[in-house]
Amino acid sequence: MYSANPSRYETMKYNRVGVSGLLLPEVSLGLWHNFGTHDDFNIMRDLIKTAFDNGITHFDLANNYGPIPGSAEVNFGRILATELASYRDELIISTKAGYYMWPGPYGDRGSKKYLVASLDQSLKRMGLDYVDIFYHHRMDPDTPLEETCEALDGIVRSGKALYIGLSNYDGETMTRAVNIFKELHTPFIINQNRYNIFDRFIEKNGLANAAKREGKGIITFSPLDQGQLTDRYLDGIPDDSRAKREGSFLKVKDVSEKKIKRVREMKVMAEERGQTMAEMALTWVLSHDYVTSVLIGASKPSQILDNIKIVNQPRLTPVEMEKIDEIVGSMK
Repeated sequence: MYSANPSRYETMKYNRVGVSGLLLPEVSLGLWHNFGTHDDFNIMRDLIKTAFDNGITHFDLANNYGPIPGSAEVNFGRILATELASYRDELIISTKAGYYMWPGPYGDRGSKKYLVASLDQSLKRMGLDYVDIFYHHRMDPDTPLEETCEALDGIVRSGKALYIGLSNYDGETMTRAVNIFKELHTPFIINQNRYNIFDRFIEKNGLANAAKREGKGIITFSPLDQGQLTDRYLDGIPDDSRAKREGSFLKVKDVSEKKIKRVREMKVMAEERGQTMAEMALTWVLSHDYVTSVLIGASKPSQILDNIKIVNQPRLTPVEMEKIDEIVGSMK
């Protein structure tokens, strides 16, 4: 029977989510990849245990993670039941709904019908009574924002979620949602969005400033730009890489020589800091004061151990941040 590392909280750092009472580890584990139907269950189990043994208390899912959709929740639920059941009160488990999940008009977007039904399905797949954070996964221009927010509020009041999050929202829409949630007294505390050295969209769409102004946290995914902000593609595209995996979001055509040239330049900076390129890319995300936690993915336990090294590494200086901006800006 699994017994967690008694020293698991000694090295991880925990940050407050906006102005809420909740703390999240600086590094959280996302189950977007490597927890699907065709992945090795023993490796999944080792990933979860390695993460928790090193202070990662937050595990992030969505209804459509797989493939097949739903399988990541099923596999996580099996691990939770057999390995981590006695540690449930030490875990932050999140899931989402907003993208296509089942046929017909009620399996997609942001209606109350979809959100309530989807969370019920997610809870069954994971064997849980509640999740700690439930996100609306994307903005839905066809559903009144009031309906989506009221549905999320009702979910909290039903006891099926403790906190509410929004994912892939822009600053203007998030601010509108904040005003609705304030009237409802809904515990909306966090935004989840893609963010990395190459992808600055949350800066451009106003979310970063709006979240900071409204006292909401931000947790970021794809901090390594699907592996492009590592050494992985510096000498070509390996046959076993994500870019060549069928069904992957990263395509071979996305791995451009323009990007790789910039990574080579930044790698020199990383080496001067005593870091790998991946470590510096993760540190860059956490060097922004509006970021609460960074979501990592992993296909083997050693990747988790490598990534959590950043917790005790110094943040980038303003001069270093400016230098990275100059390197990235030269892509234009």
